[in-house]
Amino acid sequence: MTKLETLNILTSDTRRRDAYDKVTGRANYTTDVTLPNMLHAKVLRSPMGHARIIKIDSSSARKIMGVHAVLTREDIKKYSESELMPVYGYFIKDQPIVAMDKVLYKGDIVAAVAAESERIANKALATIRVDYEPLPAVTTINDALASNAPELFEEPPVGIVPAYGEGASGKLRSKKNICYTFNYETGSANAFNKCDHVFEDEFKFSRMHHLHLEPFITVASWSDDNKIDIWTACQNPFPLRKEISRIFKKPENDISVKVSYIGGGFGAKNNCKTEPIAVMLSRIARQPVRFCLTAEEGFYTNTQHAAILKIKTGVMNDGSLVARESEILLDSGAYSDGSPLVAEKAGYRIPGPYHYEHLKTTCHCVMTNTAPAGPFRGFGGTQTTWACESQIDMIAERLGISPYQMRMNNLLDKGQAFVPGESGMDSDIKLGLDLVAKEINYKNPPKEPNRGIGLSIGFKDGGGVNKPATARIKASTNGDIFLQCGTIEMGQGAQTALPNIVAEIMNTPTERVRLMPIDTNHTPFDQGTNASSSIAVMGQAVERAALDLKSKILNFSAEQLNCKTEEIKLDNWTIRKGNETIPIIPMIMGFYGGTGFEFSGEGFHKSPNSHLAPLEAPCVFWEYGWGAADVTVDIETGQIIVNKLVVSGDAGKAINLNVCRGQDEGAAIMGLGQSLFETMIYDNADLINGDPLSYRVPMARDLPASFISLTQEQGYGPGPFGSKGMGEGGILPVASAIANAVYNAVGVRLTELPMSPDRVNKALLEKQYNYCKQDTSRD
Repeated sequence: MTKLETLNILTSDTRRRDAYDKVTGRANYTTDVTLPNMLHAKVLRSPMGHARIIKIDSSSARKIMGVHAVLTREDIKKYSESELMPVYGYFIKDQPIVAMDKVLYKGDIVAAVAAESERIANKALATIRVDYEPLPAVTTINDALASNAPELFEEPPVGIVPAYGEGASGKLRSKKNICYTFNYETGSANAFNKCDHVFEDEFKFSRMHHLHLEPFITVASWSDDNKIDIWTACQNPFPLRKEISRIFKKPENDISVKVSYIGGGFGAKNNCKTEPIAVMLSRIARQPVRFCLTAEEGFYTNTQHAAILKIKTGVMNDGSLVARESEILLDSGAYSDGSPLVAEKAGYRIPGPYHYEHLKTTCHCVMTNTAPAGPFRGFGGTQTTWACESQIDMIAERLGISPYQMRMNNLLDKGQAFVPGESGMDSDIKLGLDLVAKEINYKNPPKEPNRGIGLSIGFKDGGGVNKPATARIKASTNGDIFLQCGTIEMGQGAQTALPNIVAEIMNTPTERVRLMPIDTNHTPFDQGTNASSSIAVMGQAVERAALDLKSKILNFSAEQLNCKTEEIKLDNWTIRKGNETIPIIPMIMGFYGGTGFEFSGEGFHKSPNSHLAPLEAPCVFWEYGWGAADVTVDIETGQIIVNKLVVSGDAGKAINLNVCRGQDEGAAIMGLGQSLFETMIYDNADLINGDPLSYRVPMARDLPASFISLTQEQGYGPGPFGSKGMGEGGILPVASAIANAVYNAVGVRLTELPMSPDRVNKALLEKQYNYCKQDTSRD
């Protein structure tokens, strides 16, 4: 593929193309969609964590004026299997549209109503009577795995295990209350025998909520001719269309999914959320239905996985890493959602960017009576980086080695394969570590009491597994360019970056390129906007489409000018031939006639399949997040004060530098929240902070006094002009960098998130008690 040697558009610091509309309120979101005769849906949720449904009486709700549809399990049962398959999920189809036999968590949906207003819908819900038979609830990983724990699914739901490559495998329902298990192994376990030391440590990771500003929302219309139109806030409209087709037994060409701007997703808005209920109610009412969750309901819809990570690492006296075995337990909540996918990634990423002779990982998805967990920014990498990078420092301290040097001695080199059969590292990881170490003044740290510094390297494979992307670009007679692709703009900057790539290749101002609205009826296929794939995967499809378009235009122009294509260049919809500038429009009109013409280019990208790669396809690119923290610990209150936070990612080549910076900084602040504040707190089956006011997130006063982001452009990415994705790297290193800094400051090792003042105080007291105990033993 031809790469441009000089970059004009990308080196000019263009502003975000969606900025004006968003700051002025002109941008349209799914919440702005209104249709004639549109109804409003609300749902009745279970007040119990685990119970069998004995009886539902919805007769009163159906009689209320303004109610057009009521949905309970009885309504589901009216449809045959040829008309409706009322469960959904990713690998495992286990989540019902509404609860059928049991409710599995407090907040599980039992009934839905579509009415002429939300007020009427809520009034109708209040009249529905449900009789429950309470069942024992298990709300933690350990409770769910206990021998006497109730089984959430007595009958196994339908599920699949995808194809894996060398060393990797998966299994459905390997144990009670485990919906999926991922395993990976390479090298001989005998490697442990030669180790001078073997260290075993356990880490706990808290559950976060995505807390995206835009709620989960869908508007659905089931027409009289049985066509389904869906407007929704969804990150993957094509897989969603496929799932809606499967649920409602409709051909995909009868279903249209339209997506506008998304007001934040962070992984939560993948696959079915509000869509099945909206479609089902519209099917019953034969009117459009709007189903918009409240912010509080979002907490019961999708979350991040809490986790327990147990790591056994064998090392030599000089700190050389030799072998690692790990067990990861993910809290999947009541339904599997994206848990199997997260298990793959967590299990695969637990080694970090280091060389080992032997690796063995088992990752279990454990079902509990809590809100379902699914994809979250970092996608398993947040959990594994927390454990891996904390243990690296712990091992270094035990061996009397500098944590910085320990990393430098073990990091994979650029080009070196992560594991056998996998692609090589596409950044100089040591260079990135040096960058943040220098910025945090690692070699000359502050000498103040209770102040310390820490380092960390976040690491994940990027671009998705076996992920295809297609793009189409059209150019009108007047040189206006239409870019069609399935990438969703949800804040990451795709509206800016992808048109900039086209403008650069077509040598035209960015104002002439427009990214067209997404409608699955017309937009070329894309697997989804996730895995930091917009630039590294879709970007390559867009690049190829632009080069294809450019080639067709130059070939046409060369034919009209009776010259070779090598003799001409495209320049802002004119042809440059030597010192001569020739307009294209007259050539088009002369050849095609007065109606003019549209040129069209197509582009496709997908990583090649390979059974040698553990996940069946080599990684598209590797995403790193280098982090460093300078903290002070208040030993009276236990508060951690972050004096300085440094994060850095490698964009390969920044398509827009400000957008890249925004990605790193936004991700890092999410990491700060996870480190110090954010956690969903359960009291048995009750979520006690399930609302935006009770759920603690970082506020302006919590920001570090100094917050530095450094965007590297190492230039080795697979995307256009050497670019890489970088939407997730910034969140990965923050928690472990802060934990490592706390240890450096006061000598206590925190192994559970968040690092709240209570946990810090407890650790300080334990340290003091152990010191006194040792002192007494000397007497």
